[in-house]
Amino acid sequence: MSAPPSSDELAGLVDIPALERFLDERLGGHVPISVRKHTAGYSNVTLFIDRGDQRLVLRRPPTGHLLPSAHDVIREWRFISALWGKARVPRPIAACEDASLIGAPFYVMERVDGTEIRDTIPEAYDNPAGRRKMAEELIDALVEVHAVDWRSTELSAPPTSFAERQVRRWRRQWELTRPHTRDLPDLDRAADWLEAHLPEERERTIVHGDYKFDNVLFDRREPKLLAILDWELATLGDPLGDVGWLLSTWGDPRDLERRSEGEEEVLAPSVTLREGFPTRQELAEMYAQRSGRPLADMHFWLVLAMFKGAVIGEGIYMRYLQGNVTNPQGARMKDEVPKRVARLMEVIEAGTV
Repeated sequence: MSAPPSSDELAGLVDIPALERFLDERLGGHVPISVRKHTAGYSNVTLFIDRGDQRLVLRRPPTGHLLPSAHDVIREWRFISALWGKARVPRPIAACEDASLIGAPFYVMERVDGTEIRDTIPEAYDNPAGRRKMAEELIDALVEVHAVDWRSTELSAPPTSFAERQVRRWRRQWELTRPHTRDLPDLDRAADWLEAHLPEERERTIVHGDYKFDNVLFDRREPKLLAILDWELATLGDPLGDVGWLLSTWGDPRDLERRSEGEEEVLAPSVTLREGFPTRQELAEMYAQRSGRPLADMHFWLVLAMFKGAVIGEGIYMRYLQGNVTNPQGARMKDEVPKRVARLMEVIEAGTV
């Protein structure tokens, strides 16, 4: 007999008896399941499933109206399946595109027993040497993803360049957001700069699209990166796109010079300001050394990442103004986004990482 939902938060998210039958068909036997919702994150829904001694994760879109291309969990499934055994991803179990089964398409993967890195580091390696090793692991795992031959998988490449697609997408997102928030003229100037500096596409690799500390899991006992999560923005494109985004989310000691006393940046975690973590420049050079790739056009990819971060922040602010208070950062974005835009313009002018 199926275990009851763990809380009212599961209402509308899963049909437990139907999911139990689905897993029995895929995994064999008849094993009751219990389900609970993972509370972190504000995009696709993550559900934890206990099935006997198996620990699984289900990913599905949120409820409500969705944009046509948003929250495509089957896309996540395809990338994880292509990378399994070649990069650090959870083991894929099964996917279902039939929305009638539990109310939405979904996929199931094994749960990795690790910890996310947000504001704290496991005590076992919260020291300068351990932090340095964490950065090396973060880069090594990304290099492994970019080394996978996507042509040997079932993934297919879009016809246009990654840079062109990204600039077009995020400029359009800003244009859709602005009528509901405010004018930020420097964001338009940044978009113009990006369109005028589109780099030549030199190669295509699998690109995660949101690669950063809180989208990976580390071992609790040693600084070992176990798995990369949240593949909903994955695509095929220039690998430096991932590096640019990672750098834009990386707190650097130089950031302290721009902060007021007691102020924190929402996008860049203060955890990487601790002794032992490399600077952004050192992190980029670490990727270049370990991947064998030159950092050509790295300035463009950092500017694009910062533009994207500002647009995402303004989208969070828009939803806050519309009464959606799910994301606790909503109110802070009123002041945070203009700071991001100002920093973005500084980086454009500086011409360096």
